[in-house]
Amino acid sequence: MTAPALRPFGDGPPVSPFSLGTMRALGSPAQMEAVLRAALAAGINHLETAPAYGPAESFLGQALAALAAEGLAPEGGWRITSKLLPVSDLATAQQQLRAILARLGVAQLTTLAVHGLNTPEHLEWALHGPGGDLLAWARGEGLVGQVGFSSHGSPELIEAALASGAFRVCSLHLHLFDQTRLPLARTALAGGIGVLAISPADKGGRLYDPPPELLADCAPFHPLELAYRFLLDEGVSTLSLGAEQPGDLAWATAIQGPSPWLSAAQLAALERLSAAGRERLGAERCGQCRACLPCPNGVPIPELLRLRNLAVGHGMEVFAGERYNLIGRAGHWWEERNAEACQSCGACLPRCPHQLPIPALLADTHRRLAAAPRRRLWG
Repeated sequence: MTAPALRPFGDGPPVSPFSLGTMRALGSPAQMEAVLRAALAAGINHLETAPAYGPAESFLGQALAALAAEGLAPEGGWRITSKLLPVSDLATAQQQLRAILARLGVAQLTTLAVHGLNTPEHLEWALHGPGGDLLAWARGEGLVGQVGFSSHGSPELIEAALASGAFRVCSLHLHLFDQTRLPLARTALAGGIGVLAISPADKGGRLYDPPPELLADCAPFHPLELAYRFLLDEGVSTLSLGAEQPGDLAWATAIQGPSPWLSAAQLAALERLSAAGRERLGAERCGQCRACLPCPNGVPIPELLRLRNLAVGHGMEVFAGERYNLIGRAGHWWEERNAEACQSCGACLPRCPHQLPIPALLADTHRRLAAAPRRRLWG
């Protein structure tokens, strides 16, 4: 197999179009080693991990050592990103970084990222608080090559982080079915900032287990293939694949560059997909313009109606229900208020360019999707 063309990633060495996310192969060190070997065979050279992923770093360190003993590594070596939560004083954070390096068995990380830069307080910590001191110290000591952040926060917060000039890499939720942050990714890429797309398969819509409507709308292509190709065609530096078993990396082998990543037939399939969603939703389709915000009651109207779009327009009720029932149960990692917070005040109605009956659609969203809570997964 021809090795995939590597892509720029901030100020660090170039990375493969797909990255191995290590938050799922956690059953045993042997499981992680099998996944790492499959990643190497698929042409992957970038690994993404974190202390918050349970034993991932320890298992990954053992797997890296096992492959190194056999002289196995990508050309130029592995590129490794790990992340630290923005909650520590400087001394504690320094200890945590040293522990990361020890678990992985490496002297330097390619990238150290702030894990979950989701609130203004987190950004302040990273720019002017202990986090800023940590990042400067880590670079000065040669323990990390570059610094970045991952974020589940608002577009406005991400924009501020990118504009700060403090980061050379960002990890964002960029999905075929949620393109809200794509303009931010384009801005980052234009400024030489590397962009990693977080969980394009799972949080991108459970596309590894698509409903019949979605399969039919994307035929003859698999929805996951179209989603991956769409993001690569947008210029995203690398896509995270959270593999549990070696077979989960099959798409990294099947999808090879170089550009264009989307053929004429695949572009036509994407247009059919979009048209099918528009037809099923009719006049009730939310265009995700965000003109309805801010809501006086703090309701995340666009996000809730996006979930309704997916459920009604593409048959993605299972995914939409999982995300909806996570609201209020994941802290700053996800939305905190669901559609029940709507008081039908009507403040959003004159702002909507499509004249949607937003309170009624929010009530319908809750009726469709509210259910028992689901367990949260990383990735």
